[in-house]
Parts: sequence; C-alpha cells; structure tokens
Amino acid sequence: MKGIYLILGSNLGDKLAMLSAAKILISHKAGPVVKTSRIYKTAAWGIEDQPHFYNQVLEIETMLNPEFLLKTILDIEKELGRKRIKKWQERIIDIDILYYHDIILNTKHLTIPHPFIKNRRFVLEPMTEIAPTFIHPVIGLSQAELLQACIDPLVVESLPITD
Repeated sequence: MKGIYLILGSNLGDKLAMLSAAKILISHKAGPVVKTSRIYKTAAWGIEDQPHFYNQVLEIETMLNPEFLLKTILDIEKELGRKRIKKWQERIIDIDILYYHDIILNTKHLTIPHPFIKNRRFVLEPMTEIAPTFIHPVIGLSQAELLQACIDPLVVESLPITD
C-alpha cells in the first residue's frame, strides 16, 4: 500500500549516516522506500536547548498494518542505538509515522495521522516537497495548504544535495 509517510530525525552523532542507515533498515524490514525528500535542518522543537535536527520524510510501501509498522520502526530505532529517557530529548534517531494512507487511528500507543503535523514546519516542508496534494484525512487540507497556514516560527532549511 502506498501513501504511507514516515519522518526521520537525528540530532546526535553523524546525523546524515544515521538517516541513511534508518532508510536502509526501513526498506529491508518494513517495505520499499518509493519517495524521499531532501534532508532538512531545523532547530529542536519542544526542548530547544539541544543540537539542530536533520529531518527527512519518506514515502514507503508496506504490507504491515499500522501497529506492526510501529513495532518495526521502534525495533529499528533500538537497533540503531536509540534510548528513550525523556520526551523531546536529544536522540540519535527518531522515526515517526505521519500518515498511513487515509487511515485515522487513535489507540493507546499510536495516533495516525500524527497529531502535531499541522504545527510543525519541519514536517510540512519535506511533506510538501514529495506530496504537496496529499490530503490530511482529518483536517481535509493538502500538505501545501497546511504549510501555508503553519505558524511554527522555526526556520527549516534544506541541505545542499550531494551525490
């Protein structure tokens, strides 16, 4: 199934290598990556006194249901060295499910769409890059429309593309 979007984030260690490693593990364990945004640099959100983050949005195809996809990405985070101690802390890797096609889900452990999408420019910039017309199934606006309405003041800049 297409239309499944994840966001990767890292603000510790070799951030570019960590995003790359996460993308490889996702493709092997969850399903193929079909679209990739550029990598964006932004100040930390939530707890601001920490290093800048690098973020990237991926569109993947997967046969995993949302709950098993969550378990898989949590296992990938752990494999890459993530330790969960405090909310919004510095982290070597963070992987969140943004959208799972047009599914709306709210359980104890998982909310889809991700509840803070409309408030986070660092999510909306890369989402708009790869899926500007994708409609938020709860709000009913496209990613481009959400970005235009976003009042998050944090500066989000794309890194130069290098091959």
